[in-house]
Amino acid sequence: MDDVERAILITFDESGAIDSELKSQAVNFCQQIKETPSICSLCIEKLCFCKLVQVQFWCLQTLHEVIRVKYGSMSLEEKNFVRKSVFSMACLEGIDDKMCAVSDSPAFIKNKLAQILVTLIYLEYPLIWSSIFVDFLPHLSKGALVIDMFSRLLKALDDELVSMDYPRTPEEMGVAGRVKDAMRLQCVPQIVRAWYDIVSMFRNSDPEICTTVLDCMSRYVSWIDIGLIVNDAFILLLFELILIDGLSEQLRGAAAGCVLAVVSKRMNAQSKLSLLKNLQLSRVFGLISDDNDYDLVSRVAALITGYAMEVLECSKRVNSEDAKVVSMELLDEVLPTVFYAMQNCEMDAAFSIVQFLSGYVATMKMFSPLQEKQMLHISQILEVIRTQIRYDPMYRNNLDILDKIGMEEEDRMVEFRKDLFVLLRNVGRVAPEVTQIFIRNSLASAIASSSDRNVEEVEAALSLIYALGESMSDEAMRAGNGLLSELVTNLLSTRFPCHSNRLVALVYLETITRYMKFVQENTQYIPLVLATLLDERGIHHQNIYVSRRASYLFMRVVKLLKSKLVPFIETILQSLEDIVARFTSMNFASKEAAGSEDGVHIFEAIGLLIGMEDVPLEKQSDYLSSLLTPLCRQVEVMLMNAKVLNPEESPLKLANIQQIIMVINALSKGFGGRLVTGSRPAIGHMFKQTLDVLLQILVEFPKVEPLRTKVLSFIHCMVDTIGTSVFPYLPKALEQLLAESEPKEMVGFLLLLNQLICKFSTLVHDILDEVFPAIAGRILSSIRRVADSSGLEANTELILFGEIVLAQKVMYEKFGDDFLVHFVSKTFSSAHCPQNLAEQYCQKLKGGEFKVLRSFYQSLIENLRLQQNGSLVFR
Repeated sequence: MDDVERAILITFDESGAIDSELKSQAVNFCQQIKETPSICSLCIEKLCFCKLVQVQFWCLQTLHEVIRVKYGSMSLEEKNFVRKSVFSMACLEGIDDKMCAVSDSPAFIKNKLAQILVTLIYLEYPLIWSSIFVDFLPHLSKGALVIDMFSRLLKALDDELVSMDYPRTPEEMGVAGRVKDAMRLQCVPQIVRAWYDIVSMFRNSDPEICTTVLDCMSRYVSWIDIGLIVNDAFILLLFELILIDGLSEQLRGAAAGCVLAVVSKRMNAQSKLSLLKNLQLSRVFGLISDDNDYDLVSRVAALITGYAMEVLECSKRVNSEDAKVVSMELLDEVLPTVFYAMQNCEMDAAFSIVQFLSGYVATMKMFSPLQEKQMLHISQILEVIRTQIRYDPMYRNNLDILDKIGMEEEDRMVEFRKDLFVLLRNVGRVAPEVTQIFIRNSLASAIASSSDRNVEEVEAALSLIYALGESMSDEAMRAGNGLLSELVTNLLSTRFPCHSNRLVALVYLETITRYMKFVQENTQYIPLVLATLLDERGIHHQNIYVSRRASYLFMRVVKLLKSKLVPFIETILQSLEDIVARFTSMNFASKEAAGSEDGVHIFEAIGLLIGMEDVPLEKQSDYLSSLLTPLCRQVEVMLMNAKVLNPEESPLKLANIQQIIMVINALSKGFGGRLVTGSRPAIGHMFKQTLDVLLQILVEFPKVEPLRTKVLSFIHCMVDTIGTSVFPYLPKALEQLLAESEPKEMVGFLLLLNQLICKFSTLVHDILDEVFPAIAGRILSSIRRVADSSGLEANTELILFGEIVLAQKVMYEKFGDDFLVHFVSKTFSSAHCPQNLAEQYCQKLKGGEFKVLRSFYQSLIENLRLQQNGSLVFR
């Protein structure tokens, strides 16, 4: 081993045992070697004698780089030497009477050698090195090693240059065209003949090399003369390989791949149809069975799918009636096998079949009414969809507890089902009655299925019903067209043995909710809907994911049905007593409940129910008081004990307060301003008392940002709910919100100001006039902090300046020049703003666009800050 070989081995070492300085020296040494004039000779010599794969790879990689980068500066003699040497290695010829060591090397070494040959073809074929392919062919008689190398060369040529599956530059596309044209004229017939001879000769003795050849050949069918393949000899050979038992499954699959390439070749529609008919592909349909190898079935399934898609395309493009008849006959012949393949093959094949079936269903729109055979096909397509969307029972437990495996499987199925549900909707439009009958029968069949399949069968049937609902218009849903009434009745009245399963429970709830427009028009179903959502199938389900989703869906149902639910309010509240008690009880300290969203949705639903004017005042007051009083009492108790909270209790207590504010806020959304401030002021009085309690949180916990944010949200809600009755609370609220506000909080604060100005106009003038200097000072202080910071806080500046400017524009629109006089005389003067800049600001505020004003204002603030050495504050 010489120094070069040692250096190469060191550079490739990944064990960590080599000193880093030594490795660096080795890398530098190898780089220096690359720059020597004799590098090509050195590399070829090493490739002849050295069996170390690291050295071989380095030498081939270096040769590749030299040819790509320095080809133009190489001498004619050097080019000839490299060309002859590389070709001799590939053909197992000796170099200077010495056999090359590369012949026994691993596949990645041979692939690198093939890549070098392709680079030479790119640069020299056919003008300089016109005989490479013709010269290679006689060496194939040496056996499998040379045949393998020739196949690697053709595959590399396809990958690196010819194939249109990869993006190519205009230059590369030009070279590819030149190479293909030359090959067609010079050597393609000889290459095809060599493929035929090799496969015929080695099909029994060396199926592996035959598989390699056929896989290579399938890449070239798309651009060579199809007559070279589609002839009595070659087509017969390919079908023999596919059909004969006992041959290698990989070889049979490779032969199927070649026929698929023939089927997929672009040509005139009439010619393609003749080709497809003459292939007599029906002879391979029987191979799609459980008795055959998985790989073979997948390859044949891909062939049949490709064939079916091509026949379908021909049926669209041929003009003569005879041709259309032929295409439909071929479709009728292949469809049963397509249906079987989709139910028994893996995802890749299934996806291409879905595309085919979608195209086939689209053609059915031309037929009215559908013929008996087409109706049969519709039923088979629906059965395929049902089979494909079923979960595998082996994942049942994973999906129920939703562990990592369960989440991955659910995500996979959600993605996989998308195209299938699109297909279902298309089928439903073409044959609505057939589709509804199938789905009804699927539900009945699922209910009666055995326990080992019950979960997956029921989930699939419910998913079909949900998807059907997605495809229906609101009008059709309300009218209950077709079998919809029967379907919904069965759905609501059925108790599934597997309802405890998470997937079944979730899809059942989603499906029930999807058909609420039907229930809206058929109120006799409301009790069944409420029972489903409120009992152990919904909000009281044992699985937390189901119960939380049920809470959200219940809120949506209440929003939709609203007044129709008034007769059921007592029943609903009784059903929710235990849930509500988690939040209203004095020992509310559950870690699980804190921060969960189910309570928020339930309280919002309750608010929507009891907040309607249809509810008598006395009952409404009792309902609201029974909720607000214990919730506020809990806040008051926590506030009284705020100063004695120990560090262990504090996070949980604060989380509980936060949750209480959230549910109060959610509850209040159901009460409209007209009811609260007009017809039922007693309700408004309760909310004012609640606001008074919650504002104390800002006093006791001034620096707890989550609590401040939740209280601010409640103030927003109260502005809309109790109207001008909020005024007495605003000075205190605004003062407390400003006291400890961070820059990012100022965005929310300014939104509140905008809301007040937009809603109350000049009525809020006195309050804003009183607090405006403090507001302006705090805003500019926040801007200074943002300007001096980086990271997330600085990013809040594309938002804060925008809200500031928006607030100023709104105030100018409401108060006119009074606002400008106040702002310039008090705010700008206290900041020592030059008069000319203040006047420019006023002009831009009066007539400028929002973006221009924001940019100017931001620049103005920055200039003032710089003038005062970063100490800009309002006094």
